[in-house]
Amino acid sequence: MAAADSGLFQQFFGNTNQWFRGTPERALDQAYDAALKIRSIENEHFQGEKISPESHPEYSDRALSYFNSELKKYLKIIQTRLIVFNASRSVLGWSEQINPDSGINLELEQKVTSNGSLPHPKIVAAICEKLDYIDAVVTRYQSPEFLDFSVNFPPNSPEKSLLPTPTKTPQNPTLNPGSKNNNFLNSNGTPSSRKPIKPSLRNKNSTRVLPRSLLRTLSRIKQELRPGSESEIIESYKQTQKRTLESVRFILLLILIPLLTQQLAKNFVVGPIIDHVFTNKEQTPIFINMDMEEEAFIELKHYEERLKFKALIGQAPSLTSEELDEKLKEKAQEIAEEYKGDSGGAIKNVFADIISVLMFAFILVSNRSEVETLKLFMGDLIYGLSDSAKAFIIILSTDMFVGFHSPHGWEVILESTARHFGLPENREFNFLFIATFPVILDAVFKYWIFRYLNRSSPSAVSTYKTMNE
Repeated sequence: MAAADSGLFQQFFGNTNQWFRGTPERALDQAYDAALKIRSIENEHFQGEKISPESHPEYSDRALSYFNSELKKYLKIIQTRLIVFNASRSVLGWSEQINPDSGINLELEQKVTSNGSLPHPKIVAAICEKLDYIDAVVTRYQSPEFLDFSVNFPPNSPEKSLLPTPTKTPQNPTLNPGSKNNNFLNSNGTPSSRKPIKPSLRNKNSTRVLPRSLLRTLSRIKQELRPGSESEIIESYKQTQKRTLESVRFILLLILIPLLTQQLAKNFVVGPIIDHVFTNKEQTPIFINMDMEEEAFIELKHYEERLKFKALIGQAPSLTSEELDEKLKEKAQEIAEEYKGDSGGAIKNVFADIISVLMFAFILVSNRSEVETLKLFMGDLIYGLSDSAKAFIIILSTDMFVGFHSPHGWEVILESTARHFGLPENREFNFLFIATFPVILDAVFKYWIFRYLNRSSPSAVSTYKTMNE
């Protein structure tokens, strides 16, 4: 037993030691992958230029905000991974392993030779090549012009918080022994620059001499007159068309797949199980709530009164008490079967809807890139509307959900939902919900208009107030 425990401990210690020794290489690969993703965004959406409004003025503020948040995320990954790289190689003594001027670690050399891998100088060259590539990518975003990537967001807005901010750090950084561009990270992995960056006038919220829309129009005209702009415009149109097709396809998937899943689960998975239980058990309740029972009694009562009325006016022959009881018994059995099916259907809806929601969540989680594409598409679609169209949609939404006649609609929705899941209707809950939820929703609408729309599109807010009055 002691020998087995000792063996397990040695195996665990060996795996931990191997994982820790692979930390520098793993951290460097993660930083290199982040740099590749930044370069991929530049090539696919900004014609190989750096990510900025000047490289692609046709993008909306929302799209530029998304690209800037992605850039900030990848730059943060590079920064943290290089911190881990420098710290781990300092602990493991990697400076002796990758420094060409010092001795080569014999253990690493034997491992490399036994595995048939590249000799040690080529490993050094590969590491230095990755570091140089990372420097070449991040150096483009250390210039003062990059600080102007604010797309004219208002002060203290959520979009403004996505922008990278310069950090004051010591001078004379040293990223690695073989790097050529060492102006992004020092030996501790913190950002730095060779020259102090002067604050931009745009960051001081100064008033523009010319409107931003006019500047963007002039920039677009300049780009269209540039040689080779036709191919760039065609490529941009193809990318926009591709994004639109992907978004429409993904919207259809989000709608159709959960609906089909709900129907298939209800009819072929949950349905047979519920029908088997309700059919084979004699003690299975016919009504799952008191409301259904009251409706059944009222229906049976109306049927009895209808028979008596027809007999009194001569439209039907007079019935004896035995015949009347027989007809009432047949009707009661018919009503019982009907409400028994409704009760089973309500239980089927509960489980089928749960499966449908899980499928919807699975689609969102497994298609993150399509979700981001859909966000860009919806942002371009909404912010591309005219001010009157935006105001019309806002007025229509607020009047429908929080307007004067909205309580009737909410009451219908609550009653339909309760009937769908077989829940008893609770009038007190309905009144409490109608008295609180539309008020909360109205406050959220007003806060959104004041906090976001009033800053991103003031003219739309002015149009909304004029139309609302």
